[in-house]
Amino acid sequence: MSISLTILGCHSATPRTSAHPTSQYLEINNKRFLIDCGEGTQVQLRKYKIKFSNINHIFISHLHGDHFFGLIGLISTFGLLNRKNDLHIYAPTGLKEIIQLQLKTSNSWPQFDIIYHELKNDQSELIFDDNKVEVYTVPLTHRVYTNGFLFKEKIGERKLNINAIKENPEIEICDYQNLKNGKDFVTKNGTIIENKELTFDPNKPLSYAFCSDTVYKPEIATIIKNVDLLYHESTFLKDRQEIAATTKHSTAEEAGKIAKKANSKQLILGHFSSRYTNLDLFKQEAETVFDNVVLAKEGKIITVDNKTFATELTINQ
Repeated sequence: MSISLTILGCHSATPRTSAHPTSQYLEINNKRFLIDCGEGTQVQLRKYKIKFSNINHIFISHLHGDHFFGLIGLISTFGLLNRKNDLHIYAPTGLKEIIQLQLKTSNSWPQFDIIYHELKNDQSELIFDDNKVEVYTVPLTHRVYTNGFLFKEKIGERKLNINAIKENPEIEICDYQNLKNGKDFVTKNGTIIENKELTFDPNKPLSYAFCSDTVYKPEIATIIKNVDLLYHESTFLKDRQEIAATTKHSTAEEAGKIAKKANSKQLILGHFSSRYTNLDLFKQEAETVFDNVVLAKEGKIITVDNKTFATELTINQ
């Protein structure tokens, strides 16, 4: 079980040659997801050598352009590459109409199915569920309907205690899966060997919360409680608190308060306003209320597993 998060873009809407709007590529428990798809996302995927074929589920937080303008380009490229697999898109109601119109006017209907999961609930809800991962919405407050997303690993199989198993010669390889599934072992004479004597507990499931554009909203801490890795927007520093409130964004200090209230293990800051040139100030401000803070940066990969704290790697630009 592990988390690997690649930052594809982490800046706000104003275009710059050296900054890209929001997009992230998440690998969690061997599942892969694209989160938001700002303009140029497909170029960033190429740049950081992420296979297009890995992307079958895309989560869009809200319908401001810097979070989805790259989607139609990515879909069009999928078509050019003769993609056949279904593409699932989880997004606010309205995105389907936009994409359908763009495909219609360009007469470029793909040969794969696009399955839209339209979001409109103001309460947190389960929107993705398989045998490895669950995804819940995190209702946010912005100028338009907006969600964050909470990705949670499911509890895995129990681990075999090989030394204990070897002491019981009746246990064969064909019994291993039942032991991993938590079943006790029954010997030929009817003796029950409890599962806990033959296995170890599974790894603690990991979690990642993506909190996109929003005002300071402390009540979301309940939804993302004890999250291992938290991304929270920090468009402004507290010197522009009034602008943050007017535009319904957060400051770095407020992001730190959310991380502390949620008991997050690590906080990632992003969605920086172009008004600032020294991004280290964001880290410094958040650290006044929360200790473990990193800045998002294009090409940065943040990994988490059950053996170590989060680690960082930045791909050469």
